[in-house]
Amino acid sequence: QVYLVESGGGLVQAGGSLRLSCAASGRTFSTMGWFRQAPGKEREFVAAIRWTIGSTYYADSVKGRFTISRDNAKNTMYLQMNSLKPEDTAVYYCAQGPYGSRRVTDFNSWGQGTQVTVSS
Repeated sequence: QVYLVESGGGLVQAGGSLRLSCAASGRTFSTMGWFRQAPGKEREFVAAIRWTIGSTYYADSVKGRFTISRDNAKNTMYLQMNSLKPEDTAVYYCAQGPYGSRRVTDFNSWGQGTQVTVSS
């Protein structure tokens, strides 16, 4: 099993930046990803990284604005969010799944989430 704890959420004005962290522990990490869920909406994919290789992929809505990365020494994954928009407001979750995971149903382990609020 993989255990995940998110942090770094908060309130920021449109155009601002936040960095989310996800502390991870477990035998293997495979693919790690970020998802978000806005009020009244389904959980949606944001970004993912293949832990060993380091390759990344992003939802079209965040390409060029968000960057996913990892620090092996700290067993921590990050999501750097720049040029934030009000529509980015959501609870952000980190997750773990097997190689190639992208859909919500592909991921096996989830953190508790951290709130990101972007004001106009």
